[in-house]
Amino acid sequence: MNRNQWPMLLSGVFAAALVVAALVVGGCGPRVYRGGEGTDRPDIDDPPMSLVLDRVDIDYLVEENFEALENSRFWRDVVRRAQERPLMAVWPIQNHTTMHLEDQMDALLMSVETRIVNTGDARVVARSRQEELARELQYRQIDIFDRETAGELGRQLGAEYFVTGRLTGVDERLQKTRRLQYRLFMQILHVETGEVMFQNEAMRTKMIRQ
Repeated sequence: MNRNQWPMLLSGVFAAALVVAALVVGGCGPRVYRGGEGTDRPDIDDPPMSLVLDRVDIDYLVEENFEALENSRFWRDVVRRAQERPLMAVWPIQNHTTMHLEDQMDALLMSVETRIVNTGDARVVARSRQEELARELQYRQIDIFDRETAGELGRQLGAEYFVTGRLTGVDERLQKTRRLQYRLFMQILHVETGEVMFQNEAMRTKMIRQ
């Protein structure tokens, strides 16, 4: 390449760079949206992006269980009629599905705790206190999901009722289709007697086609 061709080459490279910059500024690069209530994209949370539980799924599963709970004889005749609002310990929900759902399980737990508190009919043991006792039980190599352990934990926390649950899933595949049927099972035990005061399950199905 001779010296006379260099200016033409440099001008071509510069022009190409300007085109790329214009495309990025013009909207061909990544775009960020703000969605939800009060924005111009209120439906941004609605479309599912995977088979993993999302906020819409979690809200639905918790709502279905709490509708049954607040309409149950236990809640109407025992909890609401108690002279003093009963204290409840909410234990982490167990994940029995094929999916890795650590963040979702935390969100489920927080949602259950929040719903109990917001009923105004019961109190909930502070999460920090429950975690402290859970670490102690794990150190002693005690099955923290055993019913007797639940009673021991509840008594140490001063709780009258123990709220627990588990998430299960039926995972099916057929050619290019995969379907996951989630079930959120929720149960409330009396700490002293171990009696099951309430139990219910809600189901949510998600499917994907390749």
